[in-house]
Amino acid sequence: MENTPAFWVGFNAFVLAMLMLDLLVFNRKAHVVKMREALAWSCFWVVLSLTFNYFVYRTMGRQAGLEFLTGYLIEKSLSVDNLFVFLLIFSYFQVPQQYQHKILFWGIIGALVLRAAFILAGAALLAKFHILLYVLGAFLIYTGVRMALSAGEPAIDPDNNPVVKFLSRYMPVTSKLEGDKFFVRKDKLLFATPLFVVLLMVETTDVMFAVDSIPAILAVSRDTFIVYTSNVFALLGLRAMYFALAGLMKLFHYLHYGLALILVFIGAKLLGTDYLAARGYEIPMSLSLGLVGFILAASVIISLIFPKQEEEPL
Repeated sequence: MENTPAFWVGFNAFVLAMLMLDLLVFNRKAHVVKMREALAWSCFWVVLSLTFNYFVYRTMGRQAGLEFLTGYLIEKSLSVDNLFVFLLIFSYFQVPQQYQHKILFWGIIGALVLRAAFILAGAALLAKFHILLYVLGAFLIYTGVRMALSAGEPAIDPDNNPVVKFLSRYMPVTSKLEGDKFFVRKDKLLFATPLFVVLLMVETTDVMFAVDSIPAILAVSRDTFIVYTSNVFALLGLRAMYFALAGLMKLFHYLHYGLALILVFIGAKLLGTDYLAARGYEIPMSLSLGLVGFILAASVIISLIFPKQEEEPL
């Protein structure tokens, strides 16, 4: 049932309806999202995701349900890095809080489209070329090691962003914000506003993160429906999670080590799949899910027990 065109159309229509309800009803006017509102929306999206997870479990079986939950948990966790970069982008461009919701909304719309293309292309390639599983496993291990060795705080450099440079070359950009508008017309010329530049930064940043997160979920499940829907639900709650955690993200300074370990584990599992299968053994999805959850919980708890020491000014 899940692979019929009608079901895919119905699912995407539901997602679009939820997004339109969010934009046109609950957030029709630009406003500062308070903590209580952000937490309420975060809880709503988590409950909706788990409800859909139960639907997958009942209609597709236990294995599919575990794959969805594992993929959702991994994507949700990797999204924390996205949130930190979004925070840096908004700070760099000094975007007022009341306009951040609109940027994230349209940023997520773009991310849904781009990730759908990544998932379909990636699943098709993996189905056709089995050797790509080994490439994917090695890439995940490399990504995990790179993440562990990094400082966990990526730099923001809009001047060298190729998409931003392309825009500024072919379209004039206003020197200041024009309310919540992405484009304005002056003297019969169409200008982009700095808010649109920020949107492009958010979109291109998400593409870079998708290069890491999509392979991780494709390593968990080869079912395009599971991979796509777990990604969609993780992204739908991303905006609310940003406003709920914006002031707390720096507390989780050991989280990127946990994410790195998860990527290395998934990559190693992928590389060893054929070897284990040839000997009649398979790592249960329930064990993978439990290990992912344990690593995430441990990295958060350790971050809280051992807070990051602030550098003393010279």
